[in-house]
Amino acid sequence: MGDFHARRMQARFRNAQGLPELLHTLKGSGLAVGRTLVAVLENYQNADGSVTVPAALRPYLGGQDVLKPAA
Repeated sequence: MGDFHARRMQARFRNAQGLPELLHTLKGSGLAVGRTLVAVLENYQNADGSVTVPAALRPYLGGQDVLKPAA
């Protein structure tokens, strides 16, 4: 965490004294997270509505290889 992305985006807020300060960003602030999710769905969704998890993402989902819609 820090202000690296905020500096690159020039993202600022005004503090209580009305002076501009840089934001501190969290992970994902510099990514188009929504577009990334849509790309995964477009490329890995199956006819039954399930989504095959790409191999690169499986370690982050506990090794799960398929996401199924709620029953």
